[in-house]
Amino acid sequence: MTAGTLYLIPVSLGLAPTGLTTPAEVGARARSLSYFVVENAKTARAELKRFEHPQTLRDLDIRELPVKPGQADLDTLLTPVLAGIDVGLMSEAGCPAVADPGALLVRRAHERGIRVVPMVGPSSLLLSLMASGLNGQSFAFHGYLPVDEEARNRRIRELEAESSRFSRTQLFIETPYRNDRMFEALRTTCKPETRLCVARDLTLDSEWITTRRIAEWKKAAAPDLAKRPTVFLILAD
Repeated sequence: MTAGTLYLIPVSLGLAPTGLTTPAEVGARARSLSYFVVENAKTARAELKRFEHPQTLRDLDIRELPVKPGQADLDTLLTPVLAGIDVGLMSEAGCPAVADPGALLVRRAHERGIRVVPMVGPSSLLLSLMASGLNGQSFAFHGYLPVDEEARNRRIRELEAESSRFSRTQLFIETPYRNDRMFEALRTTCKPETRLCVARDLTLDSEWITTRRIAEWKKAAAPDLAKRPTVFLILAD
């Protein structure tokens, strides 16, 4: 029996019209599937509704990916695929397995000989890097920095030093309700000549992307980042 295919389906942030951010081929593929592994079932159903899925949403097989899946969890999720059913992997917002859950399921799919197909769509990390004017030839994504203030500031200094040493753009994110604190930490911790890009609400009508040196950020009013998805990027000279 031929196994099905694991499709990695990028989704919008849930507020922008899907047609503005998702290629037609992605929507067509999503509409052709009846089995989905998702980060959040409610969000996934809303996205499938925007895709105008032809089936009744309650009739779709939508299973949530555990936060820390074990091999048994992954194998259970992949059992229908091994039986020949195609599956769509959807994270809550963005690209599955890139700054979003799903990498372990993709890894297990490779181990089980299942074909994996990444589909084109919005990635907040790449979009922010494209628009930042910072180095796109050498960059690294670091996820979330420490919550503790002292540890966070120490990590910022480490990333800034690494950026200077390798001319590397450093990308990271923060829980939206702590965005303001992260911005102030960067503004007060980084060196004056370091460039900081703040990319907020990517793909939404309220999208705002600005790159300035820290010395310039200190003279400007702080942007409104509270509870709004934001990517931070720094590049030190």
